[in-house]
Amino acid sequence: MSGLDVEAVRAEVRALDYVRGTPAEQQEWREADADARHNNVIEGLVFSPVEDALFDMLRDEAVPPHLATQIILRLHDHPDADRSLAVTPVGSDW
Repeated sequence: MSGLDVEAVRAEVRALDYVRGTPAEQQEWREADADARHNNVIEGLVFSPVEDALFDMLRDEAVPPHLATQIILRLHDHPDADRSLAVTPVGSDW
C-alpha cells in the first residue's frame, strides 16, 4: 500500500464541491463497479488491496463515475487529468 493514503484522499474528496449520487444512483454505480471488477478478474487484471480500498472509498463517498475517473487520473498526475481538481497526485507506485 505504499504511495497512497486512502484516508488522505478521502479527506480531499470530501472537500471537493460535487453533487453526491442519489441512493438509486449509488446502487447503480455499485452494481456497475462490481460488474467491472468481475470482468477485470476474468481478463486477468486483479487490483491491489490499495486500489480496491480506493475504489471502495469513492463508492462510499458517492462520487459520480465521471468524477471518480478524474480523481484517479489526478492521483496518477495523468496528462488528461483536470489540473484544477484539488487532489494531490501520488504517482503510480501504488
